[in-house]
Amino acid sequence: MLKYQRKGEGYPLVLVHGYLGGSAMWRDQVVRFSSDYDVIAPDLAGFGESGALVSPVTIEAHAQSVLDLLDDLGIEDFHLLGHSMGGMVVQQMAAKAGKRISRLILYGTGPVGKLPDRFETMEESRRRLSDDGVAATALRIAATWFVAGSHAAGFQVCAEEGSKASLTAAQNGLTAMEHWDGRSALSGIKPPTLVLWGDWDRSYSWAQPETLWKNIPDCSLAVVPGCAHNVHMEKPDLFNRLVGDFLDERL
Repeated sequence: MLKYQRKGEGYPLVLVHGYLGGSAMWRDQVVRFSSDYDVIAPDLAGFGESGALVSPVTIEAHAQSVLDLLDDLGIEDFHLLGHSMGGMVVQQMAAKAGKRISRLILYGTGPVGKLPDRFETMEESRRRLSDDGVAATALRIAATWFVAGSHAAGFQVCAEEGSKASLTAAQNGLTAMEHWDGRSALSGIKPPTLVLWGDWDRSYSWAQPETLWKNIPDCSLAVVPGCAHNVHMEKPDLFNRLVGDFLDERL
């Protein structure tokens, strides 16, 4: 079973991290939302505290592992937030088990895994992984997630979490993203959805969140100025307010 952090009481809120990430990157969100929700932040297989687990080579398998964890915890219905590659994972969860999701947040992500406008190609990341190793790659990639680069307040946590990934998981994550395309499923996403994106994001260009926003039936959009890929660390108060307001809405 996946390792995970869990804190708080109330309606379940599940936070799914992205590529070369881990549950520790949700520290501010766990603190903020555990006063109102049962916050569950898994470490995907091969990443974070689940680094010893065999990492799947598909987004579909990552999605199933999170659903299996929630089944083991006896959680039927939940709010769901996914970041970056984790946003692809939660889209796949919505396609498979959408009736279980009350509200969905797609953050710093998109429906196409190949990422044509990414700061570097998947092929380049794969080559650098082989040449430089996971820890050095995690340092280099984490710097692209912040406007301030390696000087950002959240950079060190990201670098440390990224270095916990196995080489196989890092390679398999690239393969999983490259071979995933969720565009055909967007019109079938039923939960009310929030798309959240930083306007300096170097991993997902505007075309990605725009496609989500325009093709998911019940979808709102929040664009945060002056932030890159990790809005939740660059402007945590604003990020938490946007997420909290969306989750608190009464339909």
